[in-house]
Amino acid sequence: MKKAEATRLTILEKAFELIYVKGYQTTSIDDIIATTKVTKGAFYYHFKNKDEMGLSIINDLLKPTLADSFIGPLQTGADPLTAIYDLMYNLLMENEFLKVEHGCPAANLTHEMTSWNADFNKALNELTQQWIDAMIDLIERGKTDGVIRKDVNARQATMFVMSGYWGIRNFGKLERSKEVYLSYLNELKKYLETLR
Repeated sequence: MKKAEATRLTILEKAFELIYVKGYQTTSIDDIIATTKVTKGAFYYHFKNKDEMGLSIINDLLKPTLADSFIGPLQTGADPLTAIYDLMYNLLMENEFLKVEHGCPAANLTHEMTSWNADFNKALNELTQQWIDAMIDLIERGKTDGVIRKDVNARQATMFVMSGYWGIRNFGKLERSKEVYLSYLNELKKYLETLR
């Protein structure tokens, strides 16, 4: 990796860490520069402004992470309903990167940015849609394979599961404890069994 590429990646990674903890709007370019120890000139060499950097965080960091951590587990050969439950359990209880007190980075940016920034709205919608599509495809595959009832609406089931995930993440932030996740996981397991 060339030095310029490495510097750009460092800026994105350190800025993301700050934003994940503090929020996008309360993280300033000066905060990012102080954390990355790059000059203001170096920051502006790589990004025209903070929003361009924020969109790069979504496209260059969050999308690949989503593909690996959120979508990859849904594309295994495992039983679809078990794969969905295991994914949610891992994201909530075992994933070391996703901190209970900070919630879900994509959900945080969605709450903070999409109502007033069309570019963030588009990028975050694309990101979320990839996850939705992967879960819908998995449920449809389960219907084809006969492990999920034919009458199950894959989109509705997906939206229900994902809404619960995003919602329980917020309760986790409030409680600052993973214990609150257990009620969601218990009900999720029961719900998924009704789809068989």
